[in-house]
Amino acid sequence: MPLQAYNTLTRKKEPFKPLTPGKITMYLCGPTVYDFAHLGHGRSAVAFDVIRRYLEYVYGEKNVTFVSNYTDVDDKMINRANQEKITVKELADRIIPEYQKDYEDLGVKPATIQTKATEYIPQMIEIVQLLEKKGFAYNLNGDLYFEIEKFKNYGKLSKQNQKELLSGARVTIDEKKKHPQDFALWKSEKPGEPSWDSPWGKGRPGWHIECSAMSRTNLGQPFDIHGGGMDLIFPHHEDEIAQSEAAYDVPFCTTWLHNGFVTLDKEKMSKSLGNFFTLKDIFKQFRPQAVRYFFLTAHYRNPIEFNKDQLAQAENSLKRLQDFLINLTHYKTPDTKSKGLMKPLLQTLKNDFEAAMDDDFDTVRALAALFTFVKEINKGLTEKAFIEKETQTAFSVLQKFDSVLNILPKLETQVTDDVEALITERNQARAAKNWKRSDEIRDLLLNQGIVLEDTPQGTLWKKTT
Repeated sequence: MPLQAYNTLTRKKEPFKPLTPGKITMYLCGPTVYDFAHLGHGRSAVAFDVIRRYLEYVYGEKNVTFVSNYTDVDDKMINRANQEKITVKELADRIIPEYQKDYEDLGVKPATIQTKATEYIPQMIEIVQLLEKKGFAYNLNGDLYFEIEKFKNYGKLSKQNQKELLSGARVTIDEKKKHPQDFALWKSEKPGEPSWDSPWGKGRPGWHIECSAMSRTNLGQPFDIHGGGMDLIFPHHEDEIAQSEAAYDVPFCTTWLHNGFVTLDKEKMSKSLGNFFTLKDIFKQFRPQAVRYFFLTAHYRNPIEFNKDQLAQAENSLKRLQDFLINLTHYKTPDTKSKGLMKPLLQTLKNDFEAAMDDDFDTVRALAALFTFVKEINKGLTEKAFIEKETQTAFSVLQKFDSVLNILPKLETQVTDDVEALITERNQARAAKNWKRSDEIRDLLLNQGIVLEDTPQGTLWKKTT
């Protein structure tokens, strides 16, 4: 089955076909950097990191251009900066590195092109000028607004009727506007706000025009995939479509992907509701890798309920994978002739993994395929059903699949000479049945974060986290 993706624009799964065969262009709406990243930001970043990684798995890393942005000027940025009596730039310069660190901890690859809104002011002005020239923009007391009733397809992404639209989030309410949902393209200068020169005087861009300019500049128009959280479908993504297509008379984007919310007691987790946890808070209790794993246990389009028990289960799952990899890499057998059991298990894993990811990037089924494989291989290791060359091949194949999920624990391959000497001494004590000394060494190493496990393959060690 070819890769299928659920397109928010058409409300159905459909075969994914890039506009340029073999090349993928993808844009993700990033965060507004007025405060630290919370779990909702992490969920979106991980969801689209996996989607991006699978597209690279299918098409090749060099053939996927992934653009993401930081919104470093808007009302929330200005309000927070004023509260802290600093500039908007100072706020962005402080917060952006914190996002970068949190995302790195989550295993999220840096974007091919990482943008900041303030770096694209000329491109935003160009779009607004075109809209004004074509009659889609009007001036209201120095602010320029997009007139949604002039764009006949307004509402095609969110499936809302123009006549029934009510003023929503991040839409300036002004009784003088021609329609309540007319949105700001350019805002005139106000005290305490950053501003730039423009044909309409000093001012700053509206929120929606920022992403239109950044995506078009770096990917062209149309491009293949636009992603973001479901809360951005309306008005943000709806407004991006309207202004971009009105300005250039070509489609804006062909496939729209949206991730579900992180919920707490079935309610969306968000800063505005005050029911959120920052990633930094969670990382104090759980490994970032466990948080990433937790996100993958739900389909990216579905909501995922925040639950510390689920994160604890994620930790246990990662421990199972770590133990499996240790056993796999330390497997020894005198046999040199293959029984032919490994190859079909690897083929089944490949088939099931790709079938899951081809079905709208279903990480739940992909994880199930991985753990089915682990169960079968563990059984084979116990029964000495493989030769060492096969287990080495299996380890290499797993790394390829993990280039998509990025959840396999990284194994420590070396210990210090002192630790190695203690392990050797313990083995000698065990051989001499000196159980007291054996236990003393085991406890000594445990205090250093090294766990010993006695197996048919010999004494294995692993570092605790």
